[in-house]
Amino acid sequence: MRGPGPFPTCGCRRLILRPPWPQSADSAIPRDRPIFERGMQRTLLFSDARCLAHETPYDHPESPRRLGAILDSLHAAPVDGAAWASFRPATREELLLVHRPEYVDAILALRGRTFRLDPDTWLSSGSVDAALLAAGASIEAVRALCEGKATTAFALVRPPGHHAEPDRAMGFCVFNNAAIAAAAARAQFGCERILLVDWDVHHGNGSQRAFWTRPDVLYFSTHRAPPFYPRTGRLEEVGEGLGRGYTVNLPLPAGTGDDDFVALYQALLVPIAADFRPDLVVVSAGFDAHRDDPLGGMRMTAAGFEALAAIVRGIADRHADGRLLLVLEGGYDLDALVDGVRTCLETMCAEQVEPPPPAAPGDPARRILEAARALHAAYWPSLRAVETAPPPG
Repeated sequence: MRGPGPFPTCGCRRLILRPPWPQSADSAIPRDRPIFERGMQRTLLFSDARCLAHETPYDHPESPRRLGAILDSLHAAPVDGAAWASFRPATREELLLVHRPEYVDAILALRGRTFRLDPDTWLSSGSVDAALLAAGASIEAVRALCEGKATTAFALVRPPGHHAEPDRAMGFCVFNNAAIAAAAARAQFGCERILLVDWDVHHGNGSQRAFWTRPDVLYFSTHRAPPFYPRTGRLEEVGEGLGRGYTVNLPLPAGTGDDDFVALYQALLVPIAADFRPDLVVVSAGFDAHRDDPLGGMRMTAAGFEALAAIVRGIADRHADGRLLLVLEGGYDLDALVDGVRTCLETMCAEQVEPPPPAAPGDPARRILEAARALHAAYWPSLRAVETAPPPG
């Protein structure tokens, strides 16, 4: 027996939802709040309390408490240089930049209903509206950057997106927010080359698939190696056709830490970006590689995310007139999530940011670095001139 479109029926009316997020007076963002002061803003924040209405089963890790904790932190202690922006939900036509019509229509038909899309991905009565807002925030953030209203932006939204494929929901994700933002930058706002970086601990299979054959979006992902979920993102997955070489996967073992991530970004992302010369940098910013995350099994800290944010901001400053968008993905320890978001936001808002000092990877990450450089030197000339990072100590 099947439900609307491609989804099986699964008895979801028996779903037990967690209690609504307890919003304090300032945990919701007023919808009539001014978008920003006149003139360019350093960083714009895109979020909406209606994203909290995406309810999940009681013990589900992707809960409203994730975004609620971030919003409460930013309202209690605002970050200098950041302002809240208003935005609208994504339209059907904008969703079609990444997703297939039959999938979009099937999701829209579930508006207001509770439904299980796959073993990990649920809809509640407010989920479709939340997903439309999440995609819309990402699009409007790109618009603000391309129209010169801000230099950087952070879409603090849920449900997350990078697992959502063109024709299916997956891994807590409904619409692929970051991929839609990248596609909109190309289709609507005149960007010719978009760098899509993904530092979530899980490989962004949906983002990879969306741009697999395209040379205008370069997808660069660091993630825990298969068979870790979603079991994709192997080193040899580099794209096909015109897109060959425009997918860069760095699958890493459990226990990978700050120095390993930073070394990989310095040795591979920075020179590849210099060859690619993006007009816009979009980051799928997941914080589940943090050492305290219950799902990730990695060893990153807030200092590591700060260093990655400094690296991608440096790339944006050098090649894209500073245009940098972060889109929230995973991260399931609330303290680690809030610390990671605030650290990245402070880096985005700073007047100037120094690049992190050169990092030396451990042996497992070094082997990945060397293999990736050998593989991708065929596509990116700058890699042919870069020496392997020196051994630690």
